[in-house]
Amino acid sequence: MPTTLALQRDALLEKLHQLRANIESVFIGKSEAVSQILIGLLARGHVLIEDVPGVGKTVLARAMARSIDCRFSRIQLTPDLLPSDILGISIYNEQTGMFDYKPGPIFAHVVLADEINRTTPRTQSALLEVMNETQVTVDGKTVPLEQPFMVIATQNPFEFEGTYFLPENQLDRFILRIAIGYPSREDERLILRQQPDRAPLEALRPVMKAEDIVKLQLLADQVRVDDCLLDYMQDLVDGTRTHDSFEVGVSPRGALSLMRAARASAMLTGRDYAIPDDFKQLATPVFAHRVVSKSYLRDGQMGSNDQVLLEILDRTPVPA
Repeated sequence: MPTTLALQRDALLEKLHQLRANIESVFIGKSEAVSQILIGLLARGHVLIEDVPGVGKTVLARAMARSIDCRFSRIQLTPDLLPSDILGISIYNEQTGMFDYKPGPIFAHVVLADEINRTTPRTQSALLEVMNETQVTVDGKTVPLEQPFMVIATQNPFEFEGTYFLPENQLDRFILRIAIGYPSREDERLILRQQPDRAPLEALRPVMKAEDIVKLQLLADQVRVDDCLLDYMQDLVDGTRTHDSFEVGVSPRGALSLMRAARASAMLTGRDYAIPDDFKQLATPVFAHRVVSKSYLRDGQMGSNDQVLLEILDRTPVPA
């Protein structure tokens, strides 16, 4: 007979299945992208979606936020945006003679930072503390954010005009960097038929609560990872540090990010243990934005980090 804990776990996994189905009802044909953003959520991480305009970056983020009964805010990043526009500001109260803190849009459970690379590095850096420590420090006072907390940032490719490079320490705060890509012809036809406007997205209703996400995150922390998988992950990390194409390999923070993402991947498929595929499938989206190629340092070219990582994956023995 199933125990109470087992029944609770099964109920949470069923809600997770409903969450995924709810998102895919409006974000059509990109199940891998849906899996990756849910992995970021379960792993208590932040996700950077990088792709050309118009492929559904914002729709994916909004669909996930609308599927959870939680606070959601959208920040349109522009060149004239200031850090206080994100974090909030202290306003002098003439009646009390004190400064009252007015929280900014960062105080939400799910924050969509749209076109993050269109704002200045100064404003980008305002997100560093909040993404890493889940807190905001304003005028010497530290204000914690409620859990769950997730930033979903979107950006256009760097070669587009009016964009700024995200600094390495900012990129390192994202557990995953993902791309969506164009839909297939059949999926695009379905989008054209079913979604001539945003009505299906606006009609989405929550299927789970914020506290359910916190419980799922705790379950993901308990996913078992055998020692042979730790060896495999460390072999991958060492491969990035010794490869001739990379000047900077994956840091310990990057290794921890892959561990958390792999556990979340196992949870997403209903397992309480990790397998090699959890690490192999996520190594590129977790590592690609954390390594620095020698070609980038030499001539400013980004280089094909993904291809080099695939080479490292191919030559690294997978545990049985």
